[in-house]
Amino acid sequence: MSSLRQDVLLKIAANGRKLYESRGESAMSYFGVNQFSDAVMRERLPKEVYRKLRDTIRSGTKLDMAIANTVAHAMKEWAIGKGCTHFTHWFQPQTGLTAEKHDSFLEFDEGVALERFRGEQLVQGEPDASSFPSGGMRTTFEARGYTMWDPSSPAFIMEGPNGGILCIPSVFISYNGEALDKKTPLLRSMEAINRSALRVLRLFGNDQASRVVTTIGTEQEYFLVDKAFYNLRPDLRITGRTLMGAKPPKGQDLEDHYFGSIKDRVLAFMEKAEEELYKLGVPAKTRHNEVAPQQYEIALIYAEANVGADRNHLVMEILKKVADRMGLALLLHEKPFDGVNGSGKHNNWSMEDSEGNNLLDPGNTPEENLQFLVFLLAVIQAVHEHGDLLRASIASASNDHRLGANEAPPAIMSVFLGHRLSELLDYIRTGKSAKTVTDLIIDLGVSKLPSIMRDNTDRNRTSPFAFTGSKFEFRAVGSSSSVSLPNTVLNAAVADTIDRIVDDIEEKVRNGSGLNSAVMEVLRESIEMHSAVLFEGNNYDPAWEKEAEQRGLPNIKRTAYALNALVDEKNVQLLGRQGIFDGRELDARYHTKLEQYIKALEIEVETFIDMAGTLVLPAAFAYEERLVAVVGGLKTVLGDKAGSRELEILRQVQIQVDRLAQFSAQLSGELLKVQSIDDLPERARYISDHLVDLLIEARIPVDRLEQLVEDSLWPLPKYSEMLFIL
Repeated sequence: MSSLRQDVLLKIAANGRKLYESRGESAMSYFGVNQFSDAVMRERLPKEVYRKLRDTIRSGTKLDMAIANTVAHAMKEWAIGKGCTHFTHWFQPQTGLTAEKHDSFLEFDEGVALERFRGEQLVQGEPDASSFPSGGMRTTFEARGYTMWDPSSPAFIMEGPNGGILCIPSVFISYNGEALDKKTPLLRSMEAINRSALRVLRLFGNDQASRVVTTIGTEQEYFLVDKAFYNLRPDLRITGRTLMGAKPPKGQDLEDHYFGSIKDRVLAFMEKAEEELYKLGVPAKTRHNEVAPQQYEIALIYAEANVGADRNHLVMEILKKVADRMGLALLLHEKPFDGVNGSGKHNNWSMEDSEGNNLLDPGNTPEENLQFLVFLLAVIQAVHEHGDLLRASIASASNDHRLGANEAPPAIMSVFLGHRLSELLDYIRTGKSAKTVTDLIIDLGVSKLPSIMRDNTDRNRTSPFAFTGSKFEFRAVGSSSSVSLPNTVLNAAVADTIDRIVDDIEEKVRNGSGLNSAVMEVLRESIEMHSAVLFEGNNYDPAWEKEAEQRGLPNIKRTAYALNALVDEKNVQLLGRQGIFDGRELDARYHTKLEQYIKALEIEVETFIDMAGTLVLPAAFAYEERLVAVVGGLKTVLGDKAGSRELEILRQVQIQVDRLAQFSAQLSGELLKVQSIDDLPERARYISDHLVDLLIEARIPVDRLEQLVEDSLWPLPKYSEMLFIL
């Protein structure tokens, strides 16, 4: 056994498991120690400065620039006291990752070295804006861009090998003010929800609430493999997924991994990752084994949407860093292994007012429950009218591997409410009687109207958008993705439908209807128009695709076509009307996502060709030499069939590699060369229509070859090793 793969297997068996020792402390003793939290601000800032900053954070009031220097000085002193020498504006460009440029606190005043952090440095930075994806909004010679502090998301210290970095969550805009990032549109969409939702509260006589925010809680799925295996897999290192690999005799077939006992090495990783997250003030709540072997999940407690999005980025970063330190590789690709469940990210979404009331939770009075129904119907209507836009918001080359498969919702946007709520809406729509029960009922105070059951809804794990009691669970977000764009789109669509529902109610009241009657009439009309998006059954059933088509629901399975929704006129109007994107910003995102889709698939082609040429075929040729050496003797017994199966598979591998190489050459030719961003849609569709299927076909003979080549000759770690040795 002389191959690198075999050496790695022996080393993993010999080295044992590297475990971190527990801190031996209560989590609360170190929770938030690296966060510039409310408690830290209250302690370190003058009372009036603290009050003004708190009002900005809690009430959304504009930042008083007069306090910036005081806040910056306190933040610097706090950070230096924890060993920081640098600060950075931490932002979310359209790469889907985070970005940072470190600046030292060190300055010179008349030749004297000192550490200083001024208010203007806290509030504004200036990174290069030409080297990030911009969809044509920035060119190489237009480099100026600005980062600006988001006070509503706490600053934090990211520990490094020899100190820490003060990280200041920020937005990223161009010299002309266009949003170049994912945070700015999310903040705009939160303001849209605030404006619209307050109209509903005022309609029902609530004058106490001063603000409404959207809240999210994310559930992050991921895979872990030994780093030694990862290093021997160019496809994992470069693309994040295995482009080839035969299915093991056992995958998730016995259903014995989900919620199973957590292995010591994995548990040590989880504990260390949680420790790092807790220090940053990120409240990780739940951890468990997921369905597939070596697949796991971490879930966070709810936060305001922009803070929740920042926290999810921190979760992904910390998980990767801790895994690397512990000799593990963390895989966030949506489908790193063929034949077992892929990974997603469940985005639990709700609305909350400044008094702490969840607006998707039925209340205690008829008026509160009518208010609940207004918000509920606004969400349903938003998903029905803009399901294509929600689909586009989660679209990527990697997420296409999940959508439509058995572990993820299909590419059809539908809403699951559960039996009781569906029954109630059907009653409102038709006036039919409905069965009710006597416990945990919610009285609507409307004649003959049945009561709503509290939390009497089963969970539909096949639904992409399910009401799970006081929140909606958007289950189709990709595991490697930022949640900022999906929440931006959802916020904007819901804000828009709220506005139109309230407009209709107010018009009926002006025409003489009582408030309750006007609300019921508008709700009835909304249910009638948008009930097609409600589905209680199995979303994986092939019959649902046919039924969804009859209902007029789009089923867009590949990103190249799903992204068209970003430039559809109704969606452009929606996002412009709500102040989220102007036409140029939205067009830029469309072209950015197209370019990312194209590049991801082109990289996979080149990686597959390289692996086949430098790893698979040499191993196959070595096996062929051994095979040919014995074929002569075998022919006396087996005839001309000796070795023919193996040689035919080898020939098929060569054919498939040649096909991919020819396709790659076509992409580089004049016919499909990208001259401008206007060429991207055609190139993306061409790649989608041809390349995706070519890659699927190309791996078939490679995977068969893996099962035939002598084990000591095969160079790549196998599924049976990566999924079961840790």
